[in-house]
Amino acid sequence: MELKCGMIVKSVAGHDKDRFYLVVKIEKNRVFIADGKRRKLACLKGKNPVHLRVTKSVVDVEKYKTDKKIRELLHNFNYD
Repeated sequence: MELKCGMIVKSVAGHDKDRFYLVVKIEKNRVFIADGKRRKLACLKGKNPVHLRVTKSVVDVEKYKTDKKIRELLHNFNYD
């Protein structure tokens, strides 16, 4: 499945392995993700798409323009 803005993804490599993030921006071969806590909207994490796994969850990015809303969205994913 192709990555799109608004998808919730799981990191499968790196120091943030097994954490869930929201895809905020995509440029060429980099995906920029945020979780509202460790990676805020002001300092997005750029990752190689190969190191991410797509979940079935997709949201409207326009509704999640603050770090607090992103944290609330991802809470059940990261702290199940």
